[in-house]
Amino acid sequence: MSQPQQSHGSSHAPVAPNEIAVGVVIGRTSEYFDFFVYGIASVLIFPQVFFPFADPLQGMLYSFSLFALAFVARPFGTALFMTIQRHWGRGIKLTAALFLLGTATAGIAFLPGYEKLGGYAITLLALFRIMQGVAFGGSWDGLPSLLALNAPKEKRSWYAMIGQLGAPLGFVIASALFLFLYNSLSAPDFLGWGWRYPFFVAFAINVVALFARLRLVLTEEYTEALEESELEPIGTTEMVRKQGYNIFIGSFAALASYALFHLVTIFPLSWIALQGSQTTGQVLTVQIVGGIVGIIATIGSGWIAARIGKRTTVGALAAVIGVFSLLTPLLMGGSPAMQDTFILLGFALLGISYGQASGTVTANFERRFRYTGAALTSDFAWLFGAAFAPLVALGLSAKFGLLSVTVYLLSGVICTLLALAVNQTLVDQGED
Repeated sequence: MSQPQQSHGSSHAPVAPNEIAVGVVIGRTSEYFDFFVYGIASVLIFPQVFFPFADPLQGMLYSFSLFALAFVARPFGTALFMTIQRHWGRGIKLTAALFLLGTATAGIAFLPGYEKLGGYAITLLALFRIMQGVAFGGSWDGLPSLLALNAPKEKRSWYAMIGQLGAPLGFVIASALFLFLYNSLSAPDFLGWGWRYPFFVAFAINVVALFARLRLVLTEEYTEALEESELEPIGTTEMVRKQGYNIFIGSFAALASYALFHLVTIFPLSWIALQGSQTTGQVLTVQIVGGIVGIIATIGSGWIAARIGKRTTVGALAAVIGVFSLLTPLLMGGSPAMQDTFILLGFALLGISYGQASGTVTANFERRFRYTGAALTSDFAWLFGAAFAPLVALGLSAKFGLLSVTVYLLSGVICTLLALAVNQTLVDQGED
């Protein structure tokens, strides 16, 4: 078995990649569970609880507008908490970020609806969503970067997908919890108080995850390993000035995957709910199965990328996603079986693509910029590719038809292929 790499002259015990991987999975799964609890509630709950004055479509579009706020706020959260880390350390930063996330999540759980607070309820929901975005940006712990630097060279593609497993895992758990509540409660009870339980669970999971992650990142071995790897919280101004082109290329290199992300998780639930072709319970059930397919596909991405390379995998999957996008009007506009096929096929492609999307070009960063660079690249990939996907896809599809989703996905595919081509040119010129 390959040994983890160490810097010369290290005085601490080697940090095994498997140990880092545990921290990565715990942290990402807890974050994505919180993320998808809000996303699912944006479809099933918020239009009726916070926008009862609007028709179903308009209420859902209002809800998706608030959904996007977290992604807009996320880069600001990264910048703010990198400053906190430079002044007070990684432990204070992570504790403060997850405390802010827990506060926002609990605030949503207790928030009265529009009938009691009127417009103040919407304002508070927007504020809590922005707080979630700032907290998500601040929760970056550097473990994925440390994992990439410590993994044996021949297994880096395998370890790269481990952090990405948090997305399908979090989605499956969140969907299963909503499905249980939906099937167990009457419609009035589900809308009145049942929907709040997933937010309480998210708060509890965040607390457990906080202690689990602190137990890892604050040990002497991990602290020294991070320092030896030069994973530093660089100021955003310096980061953009010296490595802005890598952030830009990295953000767009993963765009096809991030664009697909919400179009197989949040969008189908909203579209089918408005069309009434299936019940909410049926769609959630299929999406849970899709999430499991996504988990398997994400694991498979490590095997595929180890054989053909990470960038080749991301580029090839972008092309396949482009072909898949052409089927969107046929599948989503067809029978329930065809809609289910869109979801399951989409999750399979998402798993392979998203499994290798993280860090596609972050190796281009100078080592000392990699910690902050990876965080900002992820922030902007979410912002450009996924933040407005449910809003744009649903709004345009309702007005112009499902071909709009095809156009949206194809734009992400084109951006990914162009970014990978530019990146390869830089590599060939020796500028990576």
